[in-house]
Amino acid sequence: MTLSTDHLTHPSAAPAADVILRRTLRRHAAGVTVITVPGPAGFTATSFTSVSLEPALVSFYLDLGASTAGAVHRADRFAVHLLGTGNTDLARQFARSGIDRFDGVDWAPEADGLPLLDGVPAWLTARTTLRQRIGDHLLVVGEVESGTVEEDAVALVHHDGAFGAARRLPS
Repeated sequence: MTLSTDHLTHPSAAPAADVILRRTLRRHAAGVTVITVPGPAGFTATSFTSVSLEPALVSFYLDLGASTAGAVHRADRFAVHLLGTGNTDLARQFARSGIDRFDGVDWAPEADGLPLLDGVPAWLTARTTLRQRIGDHLLVVGEVESGTVEEDAVALVHHDGAFGAARRLPS
């Protein structure tokens, strides 16, 4: 049996793996969060996820070249703010480089300086349990300490380079 390879593109003409990954992940809708650490420092992230229920662990990734990487690497605690559709401006502000991301934002520090943002549908705090370099990113895992949830909020998602709303489909 002979297999035809006529349909395959020459390897040198194929897009690089990072291009394929970016193109593919644009099709993946992800919840939008703002992660903060004492400093204050913070950034917009779509890499937040749960890891375990017992113990209650969550994680996120941060580009090692990000302006907040040093503060995140030094932090013993972090807060994750899950954003709703009313927080689009907040998401954009914490995604910008070269500015004071906290300027004009309502927030309050916990005793150790951990910033908690006001006006978000949900947030949690976690104590860092693991930091590990993975490729060009820093993986941070933390054990959940506290949090609050406002049930009525519509989640803000990022999809295909833009913000959108996550709504339940009719049953």
